[in-house]
Amino acid sequence: MSINAVIIDDERLARNELKRLLKKYPEVNIIAEAENITSGHQIIKEHRPDVVFLDIEMPGGTGLELAEQLGGEFSLVFCTAYDEFAVDAFSLNAADYLVKPVNPKRLEKTLTKLSAPQQEGIRILNDDFKLMVKFNETMRIIRLADIFRFQSIGNHAALYTRFGKGYIESSLNKIEARLSPDVYFRASRGDILRLDAIEEMEQTIGYGLNARLINGDEVEVSRRQASKLKQQMAFPAF
Repeated sequence: MSINAVIIDDERLARNELKRLLKKYPEVNIIAEAENITSGHQIIKEHRPDVVFLDIEMPGGTGLELAEQLGGEFSLVFCTAYDEFAVDAFSLNAADYLVKPVNPKRLEKTLTKLSAPQQEGIRILNDDFKLMVKFNETMRIIRLADIFRFQSIGNHAALYTRFGKGYIESSLNKIEARLSPDVYFRASRGDILRLDAIEEMEQTIGYGLNARLINGDEVEVSRRQASKLKQQMAFPAF
């Protein structure tokens, strides 16, 4: 499958190094490059690439600002030497996150992800997908597989992981669109659960369910979703 790519980075040496690494993959066509978000936005709209390799920290505006302007329309691979930026992969349609200097083997995994199936232009994330998440005052790169619950908190979402509780600026609807329904389940308007993180289920008086997770938390599954969950998990009838 041919992949048309755009590179946006204010450092020419960084752009050249990424182009050198990508030469190994004949299916990748680098159709344009830019050194700031203003010219970057113009070439993206002009060329409409399959993926944008996007630096985060640049003079005149960050890659995250450009990503927000694009509104999730294009697949993005964030490339940065910095680790203080939380990347909202769910809202920004991020395909991956690469740390400079880019490791060739890590880049190969990124290209594999870019070839993965999409639903209506939205790329479904697999368990190995990396996310930049804020835990208190610390930034951490975690795998999607580390997250066993998403909880809606206004326009934000709390992530429950083996590292503790983190936060991202994304709605549950946007998060759900990027998750595999075979792995995660919308338990209610306010919660998404990882199926293999559910240890026990008990029926409630209102014919819903209480799901007990691997960390001991109990999450209520709405009556409407309870029958779907029992069927999906092949749970015996109550």
